[in-house]
Amino acid sequence: MSPSGFFVVALLVALLSTPLPASIPLTSAPRMLLLAGTYAGPTAVLAVGERTTILRSTDSAGTWRPAAVPATLSATLTGITVAPDALKGWAVGHDALILATSDAGLTWRKSWQGDDLTASFLDVLALDDRHVIAIGANGLCLETRDAGATWKRRKLIDDDLHLNRLTRGPTGTLYIAGESGTLLRSVDSGATWQPIESPYDGSFYGILPLGPTSLVAHGLRGRIYRSSDDGRVWELVPLADRVLLAAAIKLKNNQLLFAGQARAFFTSRDGARSIAPLNVPFTSAVAALLELPDGRILALGEGGATVFDVTASPATP
Repeated sequence: MSPSGFFVVALLVALLSTPLPASIPLTSAPRMLLLAGTYAGPTAVLAVGERTTILRSTDSAGTWRPAAVPATLSATLTGITVAPDALKGWAVGHDALILATSDAGLTWRKSWQGDDLTASFLDVLALDDRHVIAIGANGLCLETRDAGATWKRRKLIDDDLHLNRLTRGPTGTLYIAGESGTLLRSVDSGATWQPIESPYDGSFYGILPLGPTSLVAHGLRGRIYRSSDDGRVWELVPLADRVLLAAAIKLKNNQLLFAGQARAFFTSRDGARSIAPLNVPFTSAVAALLELPDGRILALGEGGATVFDVTASPATP
């Protein structure tokens, strides 16, 4: 692992001592390490985290219930995706593990697990109901085109660098952000990948597409870069705080939010041309952000699941 490491491990070191709640219905916000989330249909929210935890909420993250997961598994889950049919989904994590669901996240089964249990997946994306790509540490990449019946290994880069986040733009272009300045693009649904010239040799934790060719890349040391030509030219966005930025989201009103390291939360209302600090009602590290149907924000991370209203969160002077 590089000296900078990667966000999942940093959170694990701090939180592994947190006890896992009993496998009974949860009636309030879970306080455990949660690392990723997604929607299963218009209202159901899924969140994943430590010790094979998968939680499901159907009331805008007001209450949560644990999904049924094989009891023999205990790997930390780091990524989750749901297919367009809103029924099939996949979750990935440590111990080279991929789980699958066919009932919108209520029950899960093992879809794939490698022989090397030191391998870690970090993200997963369903391109349609059958085509799924999973990426991870040390260049790990698996792909299925039959809804997880079989998985095929892919080698996307020559070096064994961590591939941290996989995103898709509005025109279908795929992007991967990774360590040591790794930025990749695919315009053919992942069949081939081309490197994007990187403006920074540190770790990136995501590429956020703002439009067909407008991108924002974020990562270590408060680094945020903006491109208006699909990554051919990058512009550094000034940010005084040298903090890790692990998560970014574009809201329905086009406002951008960035979060990551504890007490690090930022916003932009001009397409990332400028970034301002934002006061939020918690101080723990954030791994993922989701916008709820009512416009509130769900933050997942070392503090579990936290919901807040961004319109009631003023900028820090």
